[in-house]
Amino acid sequence: MKLSGKYTQSLLVMLCLFTAGVANAAGMNPCAMSNPCSAKNPCAAKSDRIDPALVKRPAGTHLAKGNRDELVKEGKVLWNDTKLSSNGMSCNTCHQNNAAFSASFAEPYPHKVGMVKERAGISKVRLDEMVQFCMLAPMAAKPFPWDSRELAALTAYAAEVQKTYKASGTAKKPKNPCGAMKNPCAMQGNPCAMKANPCAAKNPCDMKQNKEKAANPCAANPCAAKK
Repeated sequence: MKLSGKYTQSLLVMLCLFTAGVANAAGMNPCAMSNPCSAKNPCAAKSDRIDPALVKRPAGTHLAKGNRDELVKEGKVLWNDTKLSSNGMSCNTCHQNNAAFSASFAEPYPHKVGMVKERAGISKVRLDEMVQFCMLAPMAAKPFPWDSRELAALTAYAAEVQKTYKASGTAKKPKNPCGAMKNPCAMQGNPCAMKANPCAAKNPCDMKQNKEKAANPCAANPCAAKK
């Protein structure tokens, strides 16, 4: 059965209008979905302010006491414990092989630490206060109770790490803590990685696809009033 040119043109017009209607339906358009890969980077530096009251040791407060060797041993375990954070990080994530310390780390505490000054407004911090700041900022967790054994242990181990640290202008570049994490956008079920792009279908109204190079039937508005 041979279709007339007018009938064929009507079919193409209906097809174009249907395609446009589907494209405009955001709920049905697979390309209108929000990109799940656009989540904020958990390793990106934040500029929000830290409450200094959570960092400064209250007057009259003292760290828990105990055998120093035992505290250092316990502190080393905590130094590598990612369960202390809410984002999978540990102290060792940033400070593996003495990386990512500022030059001032070699100085006796209390001393000035740039990011503590910037985010908490504290001019000088003690070592235990620095531990509390790191719990709040990079590790995105709650600070330890000031009299807890965990804080005393981490402070004792950090003091041992400080003894082995030597400030150097040629210090090794710290490893990217995000490099060890699984990329949520690299998963097999990632809709952003689909091979078949539902939006890449050939446009039936494209003049280049018309072998007969006829005038584009979608260019004329069938609803327009005739002059």
